[in-house]
Amino acid sequence: MKCLIIIPAYNEEKNISQVVQGVQKIYPEYDYIVVNDGSKDDTAKICKENCFNLLNLPINLGLSGAFQAGIKYAYERSYDAVLQLDGDGQHQASYIKELLNHMQNTNADIVIGSRFKDCKKNRSLRMLGSGLIRILINLTAHQDIADPTSGMRVYSKRVIKAYAREMNFNPEPDTISYLIRCGAKVEEVQVEMSERGEGESYLNWKTSMIYMIKVCFSILIIQAFRKKKVLG
Repeated sequence: MKCLIIIPAYNEEKNISQVVQGVQKIYPEYDYIVVNDGSKDDTAKICKENCFNLLNLPINLGLSGAFQAGIKYAYERSYDAVLQLDGDGQHQASYIKELLNHMQNTNADIVIGSRFKDCKKNRSLRMLGSGLIRILINLTAHQDIADPTSGMRVYSKRVIKAYAREMNFNPEPDTISYLIRCGAKVEEVQVEMSERGEGESYLNWKTSMIYMIKVCFSILIIQAFRKKKVLG
């Protein structure tokens, strides 16, 4: 399988070397691309100094824009699959092969690296929000996704094509919900994730609240009534 590992990075100067070098060491057979999302720190400089494969965006587009830039890159080069591996080091590269193997064995369109497929969630406001999204996806798309907010996902060739051609797709649970309604087969594989060591997340408490409201509204209203498209 010709796979591209997309590594979105925003202000990850303290993490990016460890993330990329981990991928290079464990999976030299797979290609990768760091998508520097208009970072204000030395993320791009570090990538250039280490000769990392780099797609350098001149302005900050947010996670959705950075991911879609990587998807278009993959689509133009005819990759069979892409895997999103965040630049903050929370996603463990050791699970990449397992996720790809599961995609091949099940003929899935999307495989999610799930923290909660076989493990219970802890009790927190963040997990409460994840649980609400899970309920809404189940209600509208009729599939139970244990960890809908996990960003560690593998996408098949026909989903790459859909993302590359659709401006309104993003790497968020509302798009996953819509793709299920369009016939995408979604699977989950149990993984463990690390705590962020350095740097700042895309999300803080304020943006997290806004994110939750937008995603829930999109799943319940926008995506639920959106015309289905044929994948392929």
